Amino acid sequence: MATRPVVDFTKIDFDDGWTRPDGAPEGVSVKVLAGALDHAVKRGKCTTLTRWRAGTEVSEAITHDYIEEVYVIAGALQWLDGAGSATAVEANSYVCRPAGVPHGPFRADEDYLAIEFCYYAE
Repeated sequence: MATRPVVDFTKIDFDDGWTRPDGAPEGVSVKVLAGALDHAVKRGKCTTLTRWRAGTEVSEAITHDYIEEVYVIAGALQWLDGAGSATAVEANSYVCRPAGVPHGPFRADEDYLAIEFCYYAE
């Protein structure tokens, strides 16, 4: 795994460089700020911005094989419990999930933006 490059303060282009992760619904996109995860060998670190457009929903729980830290910058996701109720995950919320912890399903009633730090345990 390559060493992370030094990135000095720079403006982030919010219009370009976003991609939809494999398996994610239309409306979910990420912009890699630094690093990469190598899922084949379960190594690496990655910092991304993640956004959901209003109206986007993931109807199943999500599970990762890496640690995920999320800080919500703007907007909110609704964490659905499957019984018809939801808990808002709003701006200034933070979570650190160990690998293998199911989370979701989620729905975005408004645009949502978060920074995510994902990494495999060393």
